[in-house]
Amino acid sequence: IKDREAILTVHAKNKLFEPDVQLMVIAQRTTGFSGADLMNVLNEAAIFAARNNRKKIAMVDCLEAIDKVLLGPQRKNARSTAHEKEVTAYHEAGHALIAHMLPESDPVHKVSIIPRGRAGGFTLKLPEEDKNLHTRSELLADIAVSLGGHAAETFKFGEMTTGAWSDLEKATTLARRLVTAYGMSDKL
Repeated sequence: IKDREAILTVHAKNKLFEPDVQLMVIAQRTTGFSGADLMNVLNEAAIFAARNNRKKIAMVDCLEAIDKVLLGPQRKNARSTAHEKEVTAYHEAGHALIAHMLPESDPVHKVSIIPRGRAGGFTLKLPEEDKNLHTRSELLADIAVSLGGHAAETFKFGEMTTGAWSDLEKATTLARRLVTAYGMSDKL
């Protein structure tokens, strides 16, 4: 976190910020970002501020920029029916609920049904601190959280949609790694 804050400090030198901007908070919310990603966050934040006719970057600009760098731009022209929005809301709530209920899961930071990139919505979990090692229980919690959206859709609507495809792909990849790469199978 301190390294990311130092990188942000370098890229913030020629920019004007509102008093509410805290580089430490931005550093905490950008786990896994490269130096180029962090530079891009501040540049995107400056663009958001300029679009709103402000000369200084506010924290809200920085948070929006993090989402854009992480997930892609908002798809403002994405047309969803009321039913699709409801399915997406239940799907994301399923992820958030499972993450909240499992103590091994990272805490939920943000839930959105605003389409970004290829996603119809997202649930963002952030670790309380940077980690290099993960336990078996943490990985199993990640699999459960990935499947939470699929389960919520099925529970509420009685059938599945294609909205969970990337979650299923993520859960399958992680389960395979858990056994074949990390050797965390009970049978091994």
